[in-house]
Amino acid sequence: MDKKHQIIVIHGGDNFDTYQEYLDFLKDYEIDFNRYKSAYKGWKENLEGNLGQGYEVILPEMPNAFNAKYVEWELWFNKLVPFFADEVVLVGHSLGGTFLAKYLAENIMPKKIRAVFLISPAHDADDADYSMADFILPEHLDKISEQSNHILIYHSQDDPVVPFKDLSKFKKQLPKATIRIFTDRGHFNQEHLPELAVDIKVLF
Repeated sequence: MDKKHQIIVIHGGDNFDTYQEYLDFLKDYEIDFNRYKSAYKGWKENLEGNLGQGYEVILPEMPNAFNAKYVEWELWFNKLVPFFADEVVLVGHSLGGTFLAKYLAENIMPKKIRAVFLISPAHDADDADYSMADFILPEHLDKISEQSNHILIYHSQDDPVVPFKDLSKFKKQLPKATIRIFTDRGHFNQEHLPELAVDIKVLF
């Protein structure tokens, strides 16, 4: 049986400067209980089915997504890296995209990276309602381009979470990246993301 192409998807999360801000977030958070009852699947869970045979999508659960700390995510990701295949495709959504950008800018992966997808990644916290805490990006992101010839960034103009202007900041630091601009995808929390499946298939 032919070896499957490996896709690693890093989910998003929230982070805070102080523990009290985290507690305030929990107090104010409105739970959508129907999502628990219906076993809702988003595009991450549906991606393997959208790709079809020949692809393996892995969705690692990163530590403490409600109060994410970069150092914890880095430690956990380091444990996952030995299991990655050569020509791995890395996909990061929201804070997961910011994490991949920071990690790859500060570390050299021991495996060859086929492509990096950053979907609605936060660049900084200027004029935003969130904190970057220890996920703040380094000044230079050159190492990302050095590790992969294929960098794709998705952002929607109506994103209510990450300001659309963050895309232009990434474009300046990653001038060779392919940009996908959408008008009506919000923060990409829908059930399917067909464009991602198409872009991945083109790689192989």
